[in-house]
Amino acid sequence: MKKLVTLLVVATTLAACGGKKNEIIAEEPLEQIYENAYAEFNKKHYEKAAAEFLKAETQYPSSPWAADALVMAAYSQYLDKDFAGAILAADRFMRFHPGHPDVPYVLYLRGMCYYRQVSDVRREPGMSTYALQQFQQLVQRFPRSPYAKNAENKIIILKNYIAGKVMYAARNDMRRQNWPSAISHLQSVVADAQETVMTPEALYRLTECYTAIGVPEQSAGYAEMLRKNFPDNEWTKKLDK
Repeated sequence: MKKLVTLLVVATTLAACGGKKNEIIAEEPLEQIYENAYAEFNKKHYEKAAAEFLKAETQYPSSPWAADALVMAAYSQYLDKDFAGAILAADRFMRFHPGHPDVPYVLYLRGMCYYRQVSDVRREPGMSTYALQQFQQLVQRFPRSPYAKNAENKIIILKNYIAGKVMYAARNDMRRQNWPSAISHLQSVVADAQETVMTPEALYRLTECYTAIGVPEQSAGYAEMLRKNFPDNEWTKKLDK
């Protein structure tokens, strides 16, 4: 104890001699950081709240509150529309707390970060695929989670959205008479997005593509598939016009 007191005296003396530049700043108590964080959060100062929650986690990584601090940091950043920061906080949580009870929520939050960045089908840079992966992981790993049902709804929306992107590319290929590329896009919709609203159109467009390149047998096969699976669909009715 005497040795510790001596060291503290020396440290204090050095700090005093060096002025503010060399001042030793003690760690802020965890309780105080948390109080500040929630105060900022309740005032909807989400950027400041996130900074305080991250401070709590980085200064006290072994604390029982560390995981909660990361969750709250990610959520605060999400509310602040700092989706990149929220994803980083969520990734850190998954890396250091993979067995935590809040894992389903963090997967959902990470998915929502990508989901909120989905934009115009012609310009969207792949956020829809990232969001889909997160929601699918959540549903597969935690089917009884309270977030699973919402994630399932998002999966349906995203699959239709992604199929819409592929159909947009296929239509452009057809306008340019790039038949191999159009066929590849359309077949991917039929194979990978059968439950989406784009499938009937994809089948109809395949009949057009194969007719254009002079392969009537393939065209007839896709026409039959369209009639059998979607007898009352508007695209089926176009076959006989």
